[in-house]
Formats: sequence, C-alpha cells, structure tokens
Amino acid sequence: MSIVLTPAQNRFLRGMAHDLKALLQIGGKGVTPAFLAELDEVLERHELIKVKVAAEDREARDVMVGELVDASGSALIQRIGHVAVLYRPAREKRQIVLPRG
Repeated sequence: MSIVLTPAQNRFLRGMAHDLKALLQIGGKGVTPAFLAELDEVLERHELIKVKVAAEDREARDVMVGELVDASGSALIQRIGHVAVLYRPAREKRQIVLPRG
C-alpha cells in the first residue's frame, strides 16, 4: 500500500519537516524486524519523521530507504544525503491535515 501525494502536498510536508530532528537511525545491522516495529510505532505517533541512514554507499542507502518505505507503507517525501523524510497518516488520530490536491 503506497501513499500517493500531489506535488502541493509533498511541498507542504517538506516544509513541515524542515525543523524536525531525526527520530530514528539505521545502524550497521541495517533494516531489522525490531527497527521496523519501532518505525511503525513512531510513524503512528508522529506521522512525519526523519530517519538517518548510516550506510556509506549511496546505493545501499537507496536500498535501505526503499525497504523502509515498502515495509511501513509510508511515502518518501524527501531524501537528502543520509536523511530521509517519511510520511504516513495515523490510523487513529490524524494530526497533520494535508492541503487539497
């Protein structure tokens, strides 16, 4: 299940993410089931998060970010260097109201 966002919604979320600090960091072990469980919990609580990926190789970072997006059902809003911004609306209490497409 992939989230499809309009360019205006993507721009809105990038603006909201600008001042955020990275809440999660992927270490040398890569994407583990425990990390995915934590990612799911943090996305449910915050909806919009930054994740720092500590892989040196650009292709390895791309693969890890792709795994995160696929496993969490989130949308990749932006990726700059080692930091990816992910968005997934909360199932229970939505905090972020997106502009209309």
